[in-house]
Amino acid sequence: MAGHSKFKNIMHRKGAQDLKRARVFSKLSREITVAAKLGAPDPEHNPRLRAAISAAKASQMPRDNIERAIKKAQGGDVENYEEIRYEGFGPGGTALIVEALTDNRNRTAGEVRAAFSKHGGNLGASGSVSHGFDRLGQIIYKVEAGSADEVFEAALEAGAEDVVSDDETHEIYTSAESLHEVARALEEKLGEADSAKLAWRPRDMVTVDEDTAVSLMKLIDALEDNDDVQVVYGNYEVPDDVLAKLG
Repeated sequence: MAGHSKFKNIMHRKGAQDLKRARVFSKLSREITVAAKLGAPDPEHNPRLRAAISAAKASQMPRDNIERAIKKAQGGDVENYEEIRYEGFGPGGTALIVEALTDNRNRTAGEVRAAFSKHGGNLGASGSVSHGFDRLGQIIYKVEAGSADEVFEAALEAGAEDVVSDDETHEIYTSAESLHEVARALEEKLGEADSAKLAWRPRDMVTVDEDTAVSLMKLIDALEDNDDVQVVYGNYEVPDDVLAKLG
């Protein structure tokens, strides 16, 4: 389990408590509905739905909302959401991958392109930045789940490939194919994870200065505020002294 540079997607960069609750719940509901529509409505037989419900619970989404989103998938009037990945370049040579669920491809593409252009970035073609990322399973636990050594040992036994721990979370990485198998094994030892999903992990990080960080955060915030955007991944790294200045 070789160590890797730490990265955070936008949801963990800001923290769910800093996001507007209604927007968070809306995005979670959309993912639950899509997962339930594409597979079985029973999370025990639908790994994607299981992961979506886990993420919803971690964000303290009410049980009624979760059940309503699942039932919506069984109705005839549910929107036909399409999964789309956008790739682009942010300020300072950073690379961003944007995952969206949309019922209007043209609208979302235009809004994502506008966000990149407004904040010093450029929307690229498919594959323009994803070659610099690995598609992996990502399982996240709060630091209270155990010490770094305890989580490392549990992850090793469960078949994970890497663990990154800090003073807030434990991030456990697996191959894409073994995500749910590893997640189930870990649940027996560490309890239910905050999230378990496929994620994009950058192979190399780009360290940004203060001015670049400010522009980059504005771009990510603009993307995050889009109702169709589910998550944003990036290869940026903000030094601690810059983070301190930004507050």
